[in-house]
Amino acid sequence: MGSPDDTTVQAAGCVLWRRSPVTGELEVCLVHRPKYDDWSWPKGKLKRGEEALAGALREVAEETGCRAVPGAELPTQRYLANGRPKRVRYWAAEAVTCEFSPTDEVDRVLWLTPAAARARLTQPHDRPLVDALLALPAPESGTRTCSLRKRSVT
Repeated sequence: MGSPDDTTVQAAGCVLWRRSPVTGELEVCLVHRPKYDDWSWPKGKLKRGEEALAGALREVAEETGCRAVPGAELPTQRYLANGRPKRVRYWAAEAVTCEFSPTDEVDRVLWLTPAAARARLTQPHDRPLVDALLALPAPESGTRTCSLRKRSVT
């Protein structure tokens, strides 16, 4: 007989952060998924055999156009999605370079203060990750920047 994890959807994502190019304050990235009309963290299902951190960084790149440097692992989220148990592992990740292009899966990204992100997140189970990020030691402000350039879709 299989274990309970046999039916659990395995996913991974990141709480993507940067220093505001204007104020230098911490900002986090949320993605808008038109299929669900919701705001969430960049995340997605793992491919067969894919390591969770590799999947998290792949999803960040696919959904936001950002290359990110992973940091500390954040609390794992467990919830039901479409009637199936889902387990999502998260990491804090600093956005290094970004070039967002809207897709059918993600049509918008927002860089928000942690308080604004907490208020904008659609699912209550996503909100504790803001506090988990803020509880980490303050990241060093390096020379990396992320200038998000939104391309128009024609």
